[in-house]
Amino acid sequence: MSQTLSASTLIWVPLAPLVGSVLAGVLGTKFGGNVMGRVGSHSLTILGVLVAFVLSVMTLLSVVQDGARFNETLYTWMSVGGLKMEIGFLVDGLTAMMMCVVSFVSLMVHLYTVGYMEEDAGYNRFFAYISLFTFSMLMLVMSNNLLQLFFGWEAVGLVSYLLIGFWFNKPTAIFANMKAFLVNRVGDFGFILGIGLIVAFGGTLNYAEVFGKKAELSALLFPGTDWMLVTVICICLFIGAMGKSAQFPLHVWLPDSMEGPTPISALIHAATMVTAGIFMVARMSPLFELSDTALNFVLVIGSITALFMGFLGIIQNDIKRVVAYSTLSQLGYMTVALGASAYSVAVFHLMTHAFFKALLFLGAGSVIMGCHHNQDIRWMGGLRKYMPITWITSLLGSLALIGTPFFAGFYSKDSIIEVVSASHLPGAGFASFAVLAGVFVTAFYSFRMYFLVFHGKERFDQNPDAHHGHDAHGHDAHHGHDNKPHESPWVVWVPLVLLAIPSVVIGYLTIDPMLFGDFFKGAIFIDLEKHPGMEELKSAFHGPVEMAMHALTSLPLWLAFSGVALSYYMYMINPALPTAIKRLASPIYTLLENKYYLDWFNENVLARGARALGTGLWKGGDQMLIDGAVVNGSWKLVGWVSGGVRKIQTGYLYHYALVMILGVFVLMTYFVWLK
Repeated sequence: MSQTLSASTLIWVPLAPLVGSVLAGVLGTKFGGNVMGRVGSHSLTILGVLVAFVLSVMTLLSVVQDGARFNETLYTWMSVGGLKMEIGFLVDGLTAMMMCVVSFVSLMVHLYTVGYMEEDAGYNRFFAYISLFTFSMLMLVMSNNLLQLFFGWEAVGLVSYLLIGFWFNKPTAIFANMKAFLVNRVGDFGFILGIGLIVAFGGTLNYAEVFGKKAELSALLFPGTDWMLVTVICICLFIGAMGKSAQFPLHVWLPDSMEGPTPISALIHAATMVTAGIFMVARMSPLFELSDTALNFVLVIGSITALFMGFLGIIQNDIKRVVAYSTLSQLGYMTVALGASAYSVAVFHLMTHAFFKALLFLGAGSVIMGCHHNQDIRWMGGLRKYMPITWITSLLGSLALIGTPFFAGFYSKDSIIEVVSASHLPGAGFASFAVLAGVFVTAFYSFRMYFLVFHGKERFDQNPDAHHGHDAHGHDAHHGHDNKPHESPWVVWVPLVLLAIPSVVIGYLTIDPMLFGDFFKGAIFIDLEKHPGMEELKSAFHGPVEMAMHALTSLPLWLAFSGVALSYYMYMINPALPTAIKRLASPIYTLLENKYYLDWFNENVLARGARALGTGLWKGGDQMLIDGAVVNGSWKLVGWVSGGVRKIQTGYLYHYALVMILGVFVLMTYFVWLK
């Protein structure tokens, strides 16, 4: 084991944001007398995340250059029989990359928040929350055991609940954070069942020990069935990922989470919460490789999410919700790659997506600030000349998202499309169609938003709510009071520029080592005999330049170009066409507008059904059976019997003598009858 990675250094990666969060949350709020103030709160939390980022970069360099690795237990919390519950770190290529992505995006969000939340009354509390969020995610990705993974998993869920409902006086925000919390509990139920099965049949929570027993686990059947145990374990684990990484049908919480402030939209949807499920499945690759059934399930769910969530992005008018549905679709792409056993490609797309999606969310927030908190893209237009930095960075992010050659998103997205076409799983045909069709859909809704916001006729002066632009706390356009949009302050646009750089170059620089080198050696396992997709991808790769040049004649590029061209025609040249299509295809539009009626189904079937079941169990089981029959019925029976017996006990001797004579007569009659 390399001496370049030490526990005393690694422990400060998650602890530095935690210290900043605790200090800002206690000394920067009314609870601690607000002795730190705003400057102190944001300075300490930014410093904590900066320390985490610097240490993460140092760790990544050691991993890449020196081959350094770390896998040790730092603290044993509890031992139950032979089961040890520990806190420890596992640092390899996968972990080091995630540490850098999480800490860098979080640092950009912290800087951005200084400007975006400038006049919010909960300024210090917000910094405490996002720093705590960073700590939780770092603990998750650095864990070397399932217990610590589950701790980080639940911690990011808890803090996301606090962040989505940050404006707790806003009813829609409270509904959204409760929805996120409950939907994630559904997924987490499956996740904890998967962990429980591993503990029950493997007897350990440690990753290395679990993977060491994969041969034993693969030979077992789930009790009482003919199902492979490892299939049940993997599907249960993936159900957890479906909740956390917003896969169909457990995706419904993510669009509503836009009710929180824009910085947390970037944090949740770019580098932290929603990517936790993708990371977990990649980390569990030695188990998933044992079950084609589980992989096919993953592949199909990802395909549905990638395509059908993209359709919903087409009709959105809220700028943040367009980007949110884009996140859902791209998470579907990552999940498809996982199902095709291309775990390194999924994680590669996770990394590239983190940068350009954070850029798009923060760009959307900058637009909202510049337009005095208007979020409806129908009342924007022509912002390019008013917000040049936001315009160019948003354009770069959009180009990366749709997979433009040489941009970061191209290398990861194109790799997913190629590796899925090489898969031999039953669902690969549908998956291949979904990811190809998704290219056109993504390009269309991305540039629909781009054209409506930054080009065309200026419509911000026609907004019917223009005189009521305010945030959730009623602060009327506090970043400017004139009617014209304006560029955001430097503390907002600097993170946009810093995120735009990796959104352009990171794919070109890292595709070779991450997909075809030894970067993930020892972290990701693939059975190349059963799943040769990565080998086929490697044989067709001749460098990032050749890959980009070859794409000029490939179907995905022309699908993306067609999506951009169609959006330009429909919204710049012939704006009457979308209205006509909406009128002609009103049933489809209604279906999309109601989000496939999944929210209606959840609220009116599942929720009401659960309530009816609960009411039935309460009235029938609790009131009638337990209280009525068992509790009240028992004392009534005793009272009835004792009442009857009491009447027999008269106290008169002649009554007792008569009963004795009758008894003797009955006995004599009985025995005579027997003879």
